[in-house]
Amino acid sequence: MTIPTPLHETAGEHGQPVRIGLIGSGWIGAFHAETIALRIPGAVLAAVADPVPGAAERVAEKYGVGRAFLDAAELIADPEIDGVVIASPAFTHTDLVVRAAEAGKAVFVEKPMALTIEDADRAIAAASAAGVPLQVGFNRRFSTDFAAAGRVVQEGGIGTPQLLRSLTRDPGLANPGAVKPWTIFNETLIHDFDTLNWFNGTAKPVEVVALADALVAPELKDGGLLDTAMVTIRYDNGALAVAEANFSAVYGYDVRGEVFGDAGMVTAGDVRATSMRHYGAAGQSAETTRLNIDLFHQAYADELVSFAQAIRSGEVSGARGEDARWALAIALACRASVEQHAIVRLDDEGRVV
Repeated sequence: MTIPTPLHETAGEHGQPVRIGLIGSGWIGAFHAETIALRIPGAVLAAVADPVPGAAERVAEKYGVGRAFLDAAELIADPEIDGVVIASPAFTHTDLVVRAAEAGKAVFVEKPMALTIEDADRAIAAASAAGVPLQVGFNRRFSTDFAAAGRVVQEGGIGTPQLLRSLTRDPGLANPGAVKPWTIFNETLIHDFDTLNWFNGTAKPVEVVALADALVAPELKDGGLLDTAMVTIRYDNGALAVAEANFSAVYGYDVRGEVFGDAGMVTAGDVRATSMRHYGAAGQSAETTRLNIDLFHQAYADELVSFAQAIRSGEVSGARGEDARWALAIALACRASVEQHAIVRLDDEGRVV
């Protein structure tokens, strides 16, 4: 088998490469494996773990990795592993974060870090007690346009934020019947909640109201599917924010953000794949992006470059555990709002009142 040549074939200025173990080799896990193996300077993919027989071995073999495990605990216990990337199903995240932190490993975990506030606190406490970095996979912070927008806001370029907006429109679901209840808040819009929180600086959400329905696949609503949602958030600095999501954007993968303030506005995000425009008899057209790993290809790599740096320095430059906790707080408030058909208030710790 031919193994692709990594960009970081030698550690170069980074000294000894950091050794990263990957837990979870499904769709996003396999993509992270490729990124770590080929695109992260000064890092190597050192081990892969997945409970599905043969899954870890397939990914490990593809990138010339010598260690593959069925049990994540074996990977975590490996003394040669410096940090772990957790890309397993969401319900496993907290326990794996805690195990890895207690073993002294730096941790990168895909969103959501947890599914309850109690579990989020448990993950944060474990990393804090062990003194290890805990970074969460909110990749929009590393997207060139979102990062530039964030800098404009931080530097006062739009004045005081008053209205914020973030949206995620997925071009479709291969199997909508397999989508778990509340996924639209816990795993889709949670990206938007982090983006809004990040754009709004130190402000904290205090009120949430959410509407959600199954408009794409209404026949699956009784099974818990929600495929369309609109959320309004009030922050303690007075700013109002809107987040929306839908799972049937036929024109492409559409992710955008906006902050309006008393001195201007900044926007980020573009469904178009390139700046190319085609002008013909039917009018103007442009190619669009269809997958999140294409739309945020560089951002996915940059967040893991950031994680490799955090392993060395101990300092997280991406989303921290506390950031993930506040995004989760909004997601849980959305669920309460939908169930109660009401505006939901959050206390100072992000718990539903």
